[in-house]
Amino acid sequence: MKLKASLYDENALKRAIVRIAHEIVENNHSADKLCLVGIKTRGIPFAQRLSEAIEKIEGKKIPVGILDITMHRDDLGNKPAKISETKIDFNITGMDVVLTDDVIYTGRTVRAAMDALISYGRPAKIQLAVLCDRGHRELPIRPDYVGKNIPTSKSEMVSVSLKETDGTDSIELYE
Repeated sequence: MKLKASLYDENALKRAIVRIAHEIVENNHSADKLCLVGIKTRGIPFAQRLSEAIEKIEGKKIPVGILDITMHRDDLGNKPAKISETKIDFNITGMDVVLTDDVIYTGRTVRAAMDALISYGRPAKIQLAVLCDRGHRELPIRPDYVGKNIPTSKSEMVSVSLKETDGTDSIELYE
């Protein structure tokens, strides 16, 4: 694949995360019942960064969980799956949960994440924060918080890189 455009650099990514953190606080009126759950892989550092940004705004530490959706995916068929650890060290029942992921595309990952999350309790509300929305939904799922909307063709690919997983912060579009 060939690089078509560099969409976000490190500073733009930081600004987007701070903006999303403000939107989350504003829409939830309080951080008291708020928690973040990152979808493996890049949803986890995104959730951690959002938690830090919300703590700076509200002065309250927001719990962060890790969610592996492997067993809830609908595209594995008979392929063997490598299951990672899900770690949610807090009760999500009655909480306002913000699921985080790097890119939303068809919506199937989010559907699987909601299925997986419900097995840990019954949240009062589930919201979705993504760094990039590239369109092409196959399910009626939309994010509540978006870093950047990027209209793409199905042949294009959006690549989100985060320092924690990739050594650099960027969002790039490939064709």
